[in-house]
Amino acid sequence: MIGETPTAGFQALGQGTAQRMARQAVERGQLGRTLLVHGPAGAGKDAFVDDLLALLFCDAAELPGRPCNRCRGCRDGRARTHPDLVVGSPELWREARSTGESIVAAARRWLLEAAGAPVVADRRVVLILGADRANEQTQNVLLKVLEEPTDRHTFVLVADEPQRLLPTIRSRSRPLRIGPVPRAELVAHLMDRMRLPEDLADVLAQLSGGLAGTAVGFVEQPARLDWRRRVEKELLALLERGRADRFAGVRDLLDEAGRVASPSSPTDADDADGDGPRTPASAQREAAVLIVDAWLAVTRDLLVASVGRAELAPSRELGPEFERLAGRIGPGPLHEMVRFLERIHEALRQNAAPRLALEAAMLTWPMLPPPQPAAR
Repeated sequence: MIGETPTAGFQALGQGTAQRMARQAVERGQLGRTLLVHGPAGAGKDAFVDDLLALLFCDAAELPGRPCNRCRGCRDGRARTHPDLVVGSPELWREARSTGESIVAAARRWLLEAAGAPVVADRRVVLILGADRANEQTQNVLLKVLEEPTDRHTFVLVADEPQRLLPTIRSRSRPLRIGPVPRAELVAHLMDRMRLPEDLADVLAQLSGGLAGTAVGFVEQPARLDWRRRVEKELLALLERGRADRFAGVRDLLDEAGRVASPSSPTDADDADGDGPRTPASAQREAAVLIVDAWLAVTRDLLVASVGRAELAPSRELGPEFERLAGRIGPGPLHEMVRFLERIHEALRQNAAPRLALEAAMLTWPMLPPPQPAAR
């Protein structure tokens, strides 16, 4: 509340193991090694990074009391305005290119500039967002910097998919995993901080799979939640439709996902030398991942409902036809569909063609005959 004195400590929800490892690194003076903050999109990595920056820049005299969240270092760290913080990403390097300069050269130039001496703090913090979106050439440039650590710099890499980083980068990093939080803890957070009623908080906690960032995003961006509901309803309707409608549905789903989902930045993974524009396939691929996330959620809920536990499925709120459809399909086909969608999800992350991947999923999606009209 306004006027309250900020309490010391981390403010991000959960993540006790990552918090403990970060504190130990500070207290033991082990910051020469790169920190790798990783976890699925929507897990709340941004909130954890804010905590981490406050910890690294805190001016409190006693190490166990950091971050104090009251000093200038904590405030500037959380605001990402500290004079000894430099922030980069593949997208920022792309935008900063000079005429005719490749993204690899731009990244190399930026890293050289980032290696300057600290101004106020004991060390400079180099924060690289979306490090896993950098192509191999750019990662090799980063690796050369990480191979020569100094006691005046701390690198913080942020990644959704750490496996897309070079093994040599991962081996030089201290991993801090950000993952789902217990449902009860997330519900309490949504009720206390977001002022949600308990029933809505519980639904959002389930819909988000325990990912705090996703749940908060649903609250702050109602259009995204509305889109998610429309996708799930359309997928349920397609259970009783043929191939022509399903393939047309793929096109419509991709178009709407691209419009409604938060705009994604271009990646240089699709552009090896960094000089070309983002390909339409990469934009569709990110939209397809969002669709598959929603598809997996509704399929798992159908599976739960098919074994008589519909009360545990958030998707039951989609309408009375939900339980009817779950009963008609049965657990076997739904279990197979979950496994197939998980493979599709991974294939999209490995640059599979988005439309073909979704069309394959449509062919596997159980096909039910439409309900017969009641006899007169």
